[in-house]
Amino acid sequence: MNALPGHLRTALNLAAAGVPPLPLRAGKVPFGNCRACANNACGGRPNMKTPGLCTCPAPCHGWAAATIDPNVINSPLWVAAWRQAATVAYHPGGAGLTVVDLDSAEAIAWARASLPATRIVPTTRGEHWLYRGVMQSANAVRPGVDVKSSMQYARWLGPGTGTLTALPDVVRALVVKEPAAVRPAPQAITVPALAGGGECPHRTPTYLDRGIAMAEQRITEAREAVHATVYRAFLAVLSTHGRCGCLTEAHTARLFTAAQAKGESPRHCTDAWTNALTTLGL
Repeated sequence: MNALPGHLRTALNLAAAGVPPLPLRAGKVPFGNCRACANNACGGRPNMKTPGLCTCPAPCHGWAAATIDPNVINSPLWVAAWRQAATVAYHPGGAGLTVVDLDSAEAIAWARASLPATRIVPTTRGEHWLYRGVMQSANAVRPGVDVKSSMQYARWLGPGTGTLTALPDVVRALVVKEPAAVRPAPQAITVPALAGGGECPHRTPTYLDRGIAMAEQRITEAREAVHATVYRAFLAVLSTHGRCGCLTEAHTARLFTAAQAKGESPRHCTDAWTNALTTLGL
């Protein structure tokens, strides 16, 4: 019996540790989709947040191919890919991790001065700083700095050294753009309100009004990271009242108006509201 390809052994070890791997071709790119999945014709996989239910046995769909299922990793199509693979990658978000990818000496110096100590993995050009927690991925958040977590992949370069620590707010804030110095006046908006309008079944209407007022105050008093503050305020309101049908357009309009007064555009308000809904599965 032939020995397992080295990359396959690494992938199976990662999967056993709860880290979902995937093969990469030369150039650090995933294997292309098969003919049936080309151009996402299959509708995509559920973890890509698409309506499809693709169960293609090939390592298709880029980062979404990452899995901890040893039967998939060790299947004939995957074994063929591992034999051709240039390296192994993994989905940080699927492992509950965020990778701060530092690609220069300047970026590393910034991290050492600005970020809490955590596990560090040396890379070809710099370092990966790993944190426990999942967030939105984004490239070029600072010169030489990428953030890889949800819906993204990172190369597996070894376990690294140091103690893994919790994802800090300073990293989460990297993907949030600050508002412009000149803040426009609030504009007319169309609020994507939830259905409902009746009395909240588990609390009183007074409780809802108090919650809206507290969210407005949190947004109004924000002095930095306004985008993140708006998102968290929306998330807090929706986590309490998003399923009970008591939110009306008037309530959400109050939140949008407060956000616009801090410089948020209608599009940013809508994006933050939609992202909060998605996070909560609403």
